[in-house]
Amino acid sequence: MTSTLRPASTTEVVNRPGRWLALGVLVLAVLLVAVDATVLGLATPYISEDLKPSGTQLLWIGDVYSFVIAGLLVSMGSLGDRIGRKRILLVGATAFGAISVFNAYATTPEMMIVARALLGVAGATLMPATLALIRNLFHDPRERSLAVGIWGATASAGTAVGPIVGGFLLEHFWWGSVFLINLPVMAVLVLVGIKMLPESRTANPGPWDLVSVVLSLVGMIGVVYAIKEAATHGFAWTTLAAGLLGAAALYGFVRRQLSLPTPLLDMRLFRNRGFSGAVLADLLTILGLSGLVFFLSQYLQLVQGRRPFEAGLAELPAAIGAVVAGLVAGRAARRFSVRSVVSGGLAAIGLALAALTVLDQSTGYPLLGTALLVVGVGAGFSFTVTADVILSSVPKEQAGSASAVSETAYELGAALGIAALGSIVTGVYRDFTGPAGTPAAAHESLGGAVEAAAHMPAHSAGTMLDAARTSFVDGLALAAGVGATVLLAAAAAAWFLLRGQKLEDGGPKHT
Repeated sequence: MTSTLRPASTTEVVNRPGRWLALGVLVLAVLLVAVDATVLGLATPYISEDLKPSGTQLLWIGDVYSFVIAGLLVSMGSLGDRIGRKRILLVGATAFGAISVFNAYATTPEMMIVARALLGVAGATLMPATLALIRNLFHDPRERSLAVGIWGATASAGTAVGPIVGGFLLEHFWWGSVFLINLPVMAVLVLVGIKMLPESRTANPGPWDLVSVVLSLVGMIGVVYAIKEAATHGFAWTTLAAGLLGAAALYGFVRRQLSLPTPLLDMRLFRNRGFSGAVLADLLTILGLSGLVFFLSQYLQLVQGRRPFEAGLAELPAAIGAVVAGLVAGRAARRFSVRSVVSGGLAAIGLALAALTVLDQSTGYPLLGTALLVVGVGAGFSFTVTADVILSSVPKEQAGSASAVSETAYELGAALGIAALGSIVTGVYRDFTGPAGTPAAAHESLGGAVEAAAHMPAHSAGTMLDAARTSFVDGLALAAGVGATVLLAAAAAAWFLLRGQKLEDGGPKHT
């Protein structure tokens, strides 16, 4: 491996000076992505009011970022292994900041969807590079566990900082301002990263196969688009065609990787049961959570009438739980076992989501806050340990590819979750019965109903909004129930797939 990390001895690697400062730069990139993801949910009611997207366009605004990033993560992780992980991280961070400005000044739903898609291209370079660099910076397993915990805790902190800062901005400025907070973080990351981050790359990576890149992108987008459209509008010939095209492309991608001497993604990684189990656990967890998270800000603001800043504070327990759990997850997995920590975390999330099936318009904050805290603790334990397992299961030279698989599972789960669970919420919501004169736009989204109410007689507006909110909450409760089922199934799967997996001084081993 041609890398400035190459040591004269193992001791020098473990004691590499500046590695914790370098980690500080890496977590800024994580913060950048986490903040962007959370402020979008908070700004959704304002975007809905200003740009007036249809219900389908609103879902696209929410999930096109995940579609694109899921399609490109493996390709970008592999590219970072080849051209340098530091280089691709800094280029991606610069692009991420610039495209955030495009998001901020979008004037139509279509422009916003394009802006989110381009942000996905830039975002695909960031997360695999950060985890891969952690793998190369920290060779001592216990230090790496702590570094991964800090990495995950920063992502959770971003989910807390995003709503609070975003809520403050939304109360004082226009919705586009929430995307501009990326700029100072990006500037610090790039300027400090140039000085602090060591470069690392694979020694003899072989060519970057463009055919594989195209197959990966077409496959991911085709399959996820088909699932989304089927969930929203039912099966149609175009939906079936997109799904078949995506499945064929993914099949071609796998076949091609098995035949290439230096593949974009080494499919042999999946022969490791711990690696496969961790990836599957991540995918199912995010799938079960993301639909709920996407609509939670709308519930807090449009149903319960909270101001944006208050809504941001209301979501804080989840982030606090995740930060605390993430920092002790590695120690807990060593003391007990990998599968007990991961499965226990997933089961806790499932039970918290099950509690949210009793949501109504007047649900008190103690129930909601407690459920969010439990979700955060469960996620902090499970995500931190699975990330550690995934990184430790592969040689350093494949860190980018392994990280990309981990992040692909995360983003694919997010896209599928918003598509499937979001479509449940939207489908239940659309069937509400409003008074005579209720405009069609009110049935597209709850934000549309709030906007339409401003132009209706007071009595009719009140009746319509009450029916709309009741229907929205019914959909949200149903989605929480489905999410709980998915999480409990993920907990059971992790218990079996991670059997015998341990975090020891030499990394995960089988007993």
